[in-house]
Amino acid sequence: MGIEKEIQQSSFRNEYHKLIMNLVYTSNCVVEKIKQLLESADITPQQYNILRILRGSQKPLSTLQIRERMLDKMSDTSRIVERLLKKELVNKQTSSYDKRLVDITISAKGTVLLEKLDKQDDKLDSIAASLSLEETKTLNALLDKLREKP
Repeated sequence: MGIEKEIQQSSFRNEYHKLIMNLVYTSNCVVEKIKQLLESADITPQQYNILRILRGSQKPLSTLQIRERMLDKMSDTSRIVERLLKKELVNKQTSSYDKRLVDITISAKGTVLLEKLDKQDDKLDSIAASLSLEETKTLNALLDKLREKP
């Protein structure tokens, strides 16, 4: 179904306007599907993103380093880390290099949770199941190009 029918808007200023609206709408749809997948784990997509960043890191990270790697750059990383800390999914300690910073690492409980969620990767992939592999590669290339600075 086209974006016009989905949002019940009959016209757009131009194709660029339609593209932006389509990206926003599609992004929201995908995020909602991801939220549903994460619901059983009682974590948000931002918390999931932080846990995956920490699991992939070879060393502890500061909240600033985490923010630089996050998909959602507008997130309040410190607040999200505090919520993960309350759930015992991350560990936090004063940095050994700079006493003004804190080091964040994923906890054993956080690692177990991600391993459980890893078993649902096929459900995550199914969000884009209507696209062929070739279409997926093309869309990835186009989206990468769209984020390039003019």
